[in-house]
Amino acid sequence: MTKQQRKSKETKERIFQAAKTILQRSGYENLSIKNICEEAGVSNGSFYHHFKTKDDLLSYYIEAQPTVNPALLDMPQNKEEAINAIIGVYLNYASYCKELGVDFVAGYYTPRNQALNPDIRTERPYPIVTVQQYLEKAVVANAIQLKLTIAEVVNDIRMLVIGNAFEWAMRNGEVDMEVNIKRSLSHYLESVLE
Repeated sequence: MTKQQRKSKETKERIFQAAKTILQRSGYENLSIKNICEEAGVSNGSFYHHFKTKDDLLSYYIEAQPTVNPALLDMPQNKEEAINAIIGVYLNYASYCKELGVDFVAGYYTPRNQALNPDIRTERPYPIVTVQQYLEKAVVANAIQLKLTIAEVVNDIRMLVIGNAFEWAMRNGEVDMEVNIKRSLSHYLESVLE
């Protein structure tokens, strides 16, 4: 990594830490690019060099989690293996949400965060892409069959996981997000995979 790349990465991290501090202290309503820049000690130009909007900033970090490469997910031999692999992707996501903290997740999962709107998003987040590619590969190989389209299944999973993350944040981290994700995804996937 060059000196410039290292400096850029440090600036990006400082911007994120500033946003996280403001979210924890004042909530999403008080999060603005101006106060993020002031808290981070960077210019607006620096912010816009790295991110398009504040929601883009939040999305970048919630999606910058340790990923599970879809190519490394084993081809399922049956629907139980497929269910376990998909749940594994989202348990990884839940673990990362816990690392970011309740305040960050509560600030992120709000209707005001338009980066969550799948109709206007330009990029699909990591867990969704991973599961979609995994399902596509498994269906093509006739390892599993679906009662719905892949797009419908992926969207339903997205909504279930958002609901679980929201519930965890709303209850101030006092519910077991991993257990809830595992339970809700197991029931759902049992009903749509053959």
